[in-house]
Amino acid sequence: MAEPTSYVEMSPIAEQIWDMKYRLKADDGTPLEARVEDSWARVAQAVSMAEEPQQRAEYEAAFRSVLEDFRFLPAGRILAGAGSERAVTLFNCFVMGTIPDDLSGIFEHLKQAALTMQQGGGIGYDFSTLRPKGAPVRGVGADASGPLSFMDVWDAMCRTIMSAGARRGAMMATLSCSHPDIELFIDAKREPGRLTNFNLSVLVSDTFIAAVRDGAVWDLVFDGTVYRTVRARDLWDRIMRSTYEAAEPGVIFIDRINQMNNLG
Repeated sequence: MAEPTSYVEMSPIAEQIWDMKYRLKADDGTPLEARVEDSWARVAQAVSMAEEPQQRAEYEAAFRSVLEDFRFLPAGRILAGAGSERAVTLFNCFVMGTIPDDLSGIFEHLKQAALTMQQGGGIGYDFSTLRPKGAPVRGVGADASGPLSFMDVWDAMCRTIMSAGARRGAMMATLSCSHPDIELFIDAKREPGRLTNFNLSVLVSDTFIAAVRDGAVWDLVFDGTVYRTVRARDLWDRIMRSTYEAAEPGVIFIDRINQMNNLG
């Protein structure tokens, strides 16, 4: 491929971000790419390798042309990893599997999360399947520590994995609006330094929104057992206050997402 006749000018902050997160470097940190155009060429060549051998040059040129002048930017993991010959993922985010409500299953998923993050992937988990704080754990004579305690473990794992590289770890945690620990979840980030590697979102159902509008009560339930009953509007107001004051949690209208999911 012919060398470009001119080079794109980047702002200082854009060049800094490219250098920190996307520029290919040797193991000792020595840059292997002089300009962002070198990154585009690397990505275009790597992506073209999925095509038939006789078509690769054509597709490489096409991919390269759409990257020029930042007309199109692929996902960050593609820009950083494609053509790097490193064992990294080219997918930004992973919706992980359902966490079983037992210790061995929980830590098996923690391992999967760690391995995914080691390769550069962001992860998302729903912790609604874990029994609430104080619930009995039959057979061992103990009480459950609740989903937030295990989120603390995930948070520590992320902090450990990200310490090996420049990229910030990315994790998302959700909890159902009917989970007995939902108020602890809503308030979690009011505690300085807690769950700093997570984005939090409440899974809000259509039934809950109807209860908010009607001024009805709302049961906090796990595995068929009602732990407490609250006013739906009070719970909604608590979410809104926390979002305003602490920027978390977000809200996911889970029923709407499932209704519109084209994979369903």
